[in-house]
Amino acid sequence: MPYQITVMLHTPAHSGIGGALTYESEVAYPPGTLVRVPLGSRELLGVVWDAPQMRAIATSPMVEPNSHRGADKPSPPNEAPVPMQLRAVASVLEGIAPLNAHWRQLVQFAASYYQRSTGEVALAALPSQLRDLSTEQWARRLKRKVKAVNAFEENAQTIPTPTDEQAHVLTDIAAHKGPFLLFGNTGSGKTEVYLRAAQAVLERDAQAQILVMVPEINLTPQLEERFRTRFCPQWGEDCLVAMHSSLTPAQRLKNWLAAHSGEARIVLGTRMAVFASMPHLQLIVVDEEHDPSYKQQEGARYSARDLAVYRGQLVGAKVILGSATPSLESWHHSRPASGAEPARRYMRLAMPSRVGQGALPLVRRVDMSRQPYKTVFSNHLLDAIRERITRGEQILVLLNRRGYAPVLSCNDCGWKSECPHCSAYRVFHKLDRTLRCHHCGFTQPVPRTCPSCGNLDISPLGRGTEQLEEHLAELLADVRRPDGEPIRIARIDADSTRLKGELERQLAEVHAGAVDVLVGTQMIAKGHDFRRVTLVAALNPDGALFSSDFRAPERLFSLLMQAAGRAGRDAAMTLFSPCEMWVQSFHPLHPLFEALKQHDYPAFAEQQLKEREQATLPPFSFQALVRAEARSQEAAQGFLNAAREAGAALADELLVDLYPAVPMTIQRVANIERAQMLIECTSRKALQHFLAHWQANLHAMRSAHRQVMRWAVDVDPLAI
Repeated sequence: MPYQITVMLHTPAHSGIGGALTYESEVAYPPGTLVRVPLGSRELLGVVWDAPQMRAIATSPMVEPNSHRGADKPSPPNEAPVPMQLRAVASVLEGIAPLNAHWRQLVQFAASYYQRSTGEVALAALPSQLRDLSTEQWARRLKRKVKAVNAFEENAQTIPTPTDEQAHVLTDIAAHKGPFLLFGNTGSGKTEVYLRAAQAVLERDAQAQILVMVPEINLTPQLEERFRTRFCPQWGEDCLVAMHSSLTPAQRLKNWLAAHSGEARIVLGTRMAVFASMPHLQLIVVDEEHDPSYKQQEGARYSARDLAVYRGQLVGAKVILGSATPSLESWHHSRPASGAEPARRYMRLAMPSRVGQGALPLVRRVDMSRQPYKTVFSNHLLDAIRERITRGEQILVLLNRRGYAPVLSCNDCGWKSECPHCSAYRVFHKLDRTLRCHHCGFTQPVPRTCPSCGNLDISPLGRGTEQLEEHLAELLADVRRPDGEPIRIARIDADSTRLKGELERQLAEVHAGAVDVLVGTQMIAKGHDFRRVTLVAALNPDGALFSSDFRAPERLFSLLMQAAGRAGRDAAMTLFSPCEMWVQSFHPLHPLFEALKQHDYPAFAEQQLKEREQATLPPFSFQALVRAEARSQEAAQGFLNAAREAGAALADELLVDLYPAVPMTIQRVANIERAQMLIECTSRKALQHFLAHWQANLHAMRSAHRQVMRWAVDVDPLAI
């Protein structure tokens, strides 16, 4: 007897095929089974979503989207009903256990909350090779012999004794349900808490699995090494796998299968790992939970941190969110473990002290308005850098702008290196003599003369990490290391680490002490354990102080606090003088820098939350953005304003604010005009209700606005 099988396919929300499609099968495949099914002329991977039903007569919709008319037209009363002609399931992927109900519920929630189709989220969460391999190719892969893995070389490792603060935190984690917000200063030993909490879970349950998430790929190798060193000698080399975008498709499939089968006990990855199939998940760790990298910016724009919390509640796993500078949302929703405050969403666990009696860096502020014009490094800062280099210590210089200069300009006619395809400037890269747009990638050689007036004297405006590296080499040319050798300056940014393995190589040199001065962007400011760094200098941080983005001060404070935390992590390196954080600013008395000087995140958070409450900004309200892209700005804004009018009545009823459409900050990228519309409400439930019902209007209006190329809804946006 044939069965009706509902299957989720990778169909974007704007395709018009938003839900599951129905197919016929001779086998009652259980929910979660991976199958290959026909759709039009293609054969796609799908996930069986609901329990199969016996084949019914004239009750199920057609599989093909263009054939719905057969279900809408009823049969005459005297005629026998005509059976629907469902297409058959082509094949099933053998050897893979069905995805469990918790995984499907996580996907369903993510799709609903972030306004995407369930099939799009479900299939995007699976390894690409599962989608690309045919049934025959998959069968051959199953027969392939797995290469023997060399045993992990067990070296004698010294497991540190937990500090009193770490022991107290671990006791609270064991005694309470959570979720937990681990508020630990930089260098306080949060990673050791993760390791010990994971070990307790693994020892308690022989099948237990643990998910550890980091915001960026460059933080994965060092954390993976610490977890392997701690756990692989006891549980084997295969107990830990990584999941991030730098893996090859074959590696990602191998690691996903290890997690899905339960062979891998620990999964360490970036935001994509939140969807890893882990049937025995009992602990989730989100390191640097404040980092905006946890928010996906393409496709389904989900927050991996928020989904991790939801997944923990779904499966009964404990969740630890760790940060020295928690997001203001997490801070607002937490309370101390003492219970003195009313119950909140998270339990806050504090570790204010550094391990090994290390002191937090002394923050020195330099008023650049009192320095000579065009000064890059003040004399006092240069003297401090020279002194520390001669003692064999390392210096970290932070400038969050890559390239040599952000703009190339002509002083005669005012020409600037604008990108012809974007509303942005092309950045001057001196090493390869190119002008490169960091938005669309358009690259040209640097012109010999001004393209507008022919002037030979075109010069850079502003500075980036390339120029800083060059300038420091000139200023410190006479400085020598303790062994008499010339100093070495290294640069770490997205340009210098483009080649595979380059980041790991450069970080290894820093850890080995081969680098004296490290120049870089925010890539070097967070998560790294540089034992020899005793001085950190932050240049030109003022741009975020007066930004139109209400989150800019929060991001700046977090970046500077994280950067300061790279200094003085080894108490032995600060015997001669305390570690330091130098901030060069034209506004040194700004309240943000006052809080930074005291390392007082609670005071900064209190001040920022007070301002946001007065302005009814998140976390005291909830937001969504609708973005539209078209060939003209008028078309993009016209679509959004028409959608605003269509939803006005429902918005008024639910007390949802719809703001007029405006161009995005960078309104043109790759010759595509971009506009956005902000939606705001003090009730998350009301906002979700509005978005769910408003989606139909957006889909219906697409046909009347054919100039609009694409549109997307971003729930809980981090950039406005």
